[in-house]
Amino acid sequence: MQRHSVRGAIAPVLLFFALLLTLSSTHAALFDDDEARKRIDLLRQRVDQLETRIVTLEGTVKSQGLVDLLRDIEQIKADIAKLRGQQEVYTYELEQAQKRQRDLYLDLDGRLRKLETGAGGGGPPAAGTPGPGPDASAAPPAPVAASPAPPGTAARAAPAPADLAGEQRAYDTALDLFKGGSYAPAVNAFQSFVRTYPKSPLAPSAMYWAGNAQYAQRDFRGAVATQRQLLSTYPDSQKVPDALLNIASCQSELGETAGARRTLEDLVSRYPNSEAAAKARQRLAGR
Repeated sequence: MQRHSVRGAIAPVLLFFALLLTLSSTHAALFDDDEARKRIDLLRQRVDQLETRIVTLEGTVKSQGLVDLLRDIEQIKADIAKLRGQQEVYTYELEQAQKRQRDLYLDLDGRLRKLETGAGGGGPPAAGTPGPGPDASAAPPAPVAASPAPPGTAARAAPAPADLAGEQRAYDTALDLFKGGSYAPAVNAFQSFVRTYPKSPLAPSAMYWAGNAQYAQRDFRGAVATQRQLLSTYPDSQKVPDALLNIASCQSELGETAGARRTLEDLVSRYPNSEAAAKARQRLAGR
């Protein structure tokens, strides 16, 4: 009877893998925002349903001491962790695509405004520029040398495009390792990114993904340490709620039930409107 119940829990996972393969095959169409959101919402719903079933099934198995079934459940939980990571990768890529589209629009709009301003003719001639009249053909005055920039200007200059491009490439390389299931190299790549670009807007996400990769390797204590480092280094980051949720998951895996509950309650209290808080409420209700 119990094996039939486990098969019933595994069947949705197989269906879930089929859904993930379909999602991967349409990855090139990720920029279709509506379709991407539908797929992400469906993916999130399936993960939440599987987690609820696993919690119920795990309680039954532990009470009866069925070792084989417990081993099957552990494998399913590891698969869910990987699928959750894939879901978050797709969500991140959708957000990045939308940001790139907004940046492109603003860049084009700015260039058009400059062109329109230049075509409008501008204001009166600058001082020292010969106006119309008998001397208009005279040679213009020699250009005045630009005054030197004040001290410290170079230090405040924006990063060069080449630096930004290298920064993005380093982040994308680490993310590709994570997406490909190469979790140990991904951890190293994300940690290297944070060391190299500690003030990058991508640094909090890199630290979060490093902890997520450690979770996928079942290095729960390492994942907790990494996520706590994110909380202390980037306390205002949007990844903080997700980091707290990951910490609670690690604490549950380590058998620290009371600690996991406190972390979930803290998450709901501090970030009540976040998606991570919604998941935390579901977990608290099932405990």
